[in-house]
Amino acid sequence: MAATSLRAEVTDLLSRLIRVDTTNPPGNETAAAELLRGYLEPFGVECELYARVPERASLVARIRGSGDGPTLLFLSHTDVVLADPGEWSVPPFSGEVRDGEIWGRGALDMKGQVAASAVAIASLAREGFEPAGDLIFAATADEEVGDGFGLSWLCETHPDAVRCDYAVNEGGGDRLELGGNVYYVVTTAEKLTAPFEINVHGRSGHASMPGIADNALVKAARLIERIAGYRPEPEIQPEVEAFLRTVLGEVPPPDEVVARAAALHRTAAELIEPLLVPTFAPTMISASRKRNVIPALCKVIVDCRLLPGQTPAEIEQTVRGLLGSDVDYDLDFLKAEGGTRSALDTPLWSAVESYVSELEPGAAAVPVICAGFTDSHWLREAFGAVAYGFFPYRTMAPQLAATLIHSADERVPSSDLELGVDWLRHVARTIGG
Repeated sequence: MAATSLRAEVTDLLSRLIRVDTTNPPGNETAAAELLRGYLEPFGVECELYARVPERASLVARIRGSGDGPTLLFLSHTDVVLADPGEWSVPPFSGEVRDGEIWGRGALDMKGQVAASAVAIASLAREGFEPAGDLIFAATADEEVGDGFGLSWLCETHPDAVRCDYAVNEGGGDRLELGGNVYYVVTTAEKLTAPFEINVHGRSGHASMPGIADNALVKAARLIERIAGYRPEPEIQPEVEAFLRTVLGEVPPPDEVVARAAALHRTAAELIEPLLVPTFAPTMISASRKRNVIPALCKVIVDCRLLPGQTPAEIEQTVRGLLGSDVDYDLDFLKAEGGTRSALDTPLWSAVESYVSELEPGAAAVPVICAGFTDSHWLREAFGAVAYGFFPYRTMAPQLAATLIHSADERVPSSDLELGVDWLRHVARTIGG
């Protein structure tokens, strides 16, 4: 099928997917899974729906391999975050196509990649593609909240449905121009999300007589300032080292990296800075529920992101030393997720490099750590899969895309969707052809 037809096909499918409201919570992803199944099955793609509860199904589609070659998974999720229509220029679930762009919640995160993955596997099936190992497309529920209805549940209860050797997911693909050269970002690792809770203790009292109480909220403010002012010593992880060697031609000392990156381009510094250190960001606080009652307890939630390989047990003493001993508090780390990495010397990395060099001669692929986390970690943990985040964009600038994800007027150019289809077809043929 001609490339122009693939662009029209993926544009139409994304527009229809956006019109299915899968805001999580509650999700209701089954409607999107059924839409995808209805699109794929006429082309001979094997489809199965898996659901912990009926209204929250994930789709797993497959072209079975003809031999014992590696299994490749296109991973994506169909749930989206809340959209307030009052903030949008168009209805957020309209899927409107305007000036070569598809508008609506999920266009970038990540129904655009869902649609491109579906069109890629459908077009390969139409052409009679027979991979050596299975080619799988999984459009899962519940990535945005992670309450156990999506990929984590599939890996635990239906592992053979998503078992794979290689996976392509979200989290990368930005095109950066740095120092006159072009680079495409690939996320090959992710930080560990390890939030913690600080319960600060005091003594309650009437707010009209603050001197007779011990205000836990005031005491918590001191701890928040200490957390916000903390500057850990930077360290260079393997992914950052590879990025620096490619972009700078050398690896500066850790305390010079941000300045060297900033001298090249502000975007490079913004990308690298959180990948050198664990980060601690106080984000939530709760204390008294009445204006006139001084709180005896103040709860502070800190969003903590650790470097791959670091653990909450290792960082706890650092946190306690930071908080000091002059305030009465309890410290509890909450559920930690992520913190995994995939090797760089793999056939999947070779596929990325070959695609980038064909797409834009002279451009290079560069690995980075994802400052947040994606569902890739479930595949690495369950199967030892090599999982990268890579979905290339060339029309929309990464700075604009970053402001639109989870925000108003989210949209994606049809040309970038077509590019994504082209990449996914390339990696399928390279890995399994």
